[in-house]
Amino acid sequence: MANELVSVRSVTVGYHGRAILRNLNFAIERGDFMGVMGPNGSGKTTLLKTLLGLLDPLEGTIEMRPANGVPLRIGYVTQRERLDAHFPLSALEVAIMGRFGMIRALRRPRREDNEIARGCLRRVGMENRAARPYRELSGGQQQRVLIARALAGEPDLLLLDEPTNGMDVEAERAIMELLLGLQQEKSTTIVFVTHLLSAIEHFARRVALITRDGTVVIGDKAAMLAPDNMARAYAATET
Repeated sequence: MANELVSVRSVTVGYHGRAILRNLNFAIERGDFMGVMGPNGSGKTTLLKTLLGLLDPLEGTIEMRPANGVPLRIGYVTQRERLDAHFPLSALEVAIMGRFGMIRALRRPRREDNEIARGCLRRVGMENRAARPYRELSGGQQQRVLIARALAGEPDLLLLDEPTNGMDVEAERAIMELLLGLQQEKSTTIVFVTHLLSAIEHFARRVALITRDGTVVIGDKAAMLAPDNMARAYAATET
């Protein structure tokens, strides 16, 4: 209990009253580096959005357990975000967006906000492109900027939805190595959704496996990748 950052108890998630995942009972531990996997359409993104608070659970409770009574800060990186081309924001301006929750209404970003955002770009290897328009960056570079934006909010928990989607193998490994390095540096709790077994095999410490009967099983990587557990998730897709 003492090491739990997020506690999920008897939770059912879904849209418009339609359940997708049922009776979920698990915890995300402080300092976790957890991969979430399951078949396409199994509810991975739905689970992530429920943890974020973008969707309310249909049943059950999700309890955030911040340290020292300070509200839990959550960062979120979507699969791939397209910013409006009519607003040619620089990489630094995108990163500063992560500070907006800490800036009082109608106030401009402070020097401190700019320095923190620039520091986050430095941590993801993008400080030398801070002035470049976001729309002109490569897919991998844009993803690094989005990670910097999430980090700028100083999150306790970082959630990422398919962070390497559409990337080649080299770019995929670079992003995952970046995330693992950030977790080791700051002990930030990281949960990432992926359909790539390679990302799970090489980087995850624990795995949340969405099974074909709409539940979630969590354990260490070796156990979750065992054939019997993988069959619980993927056997139904075979013919």
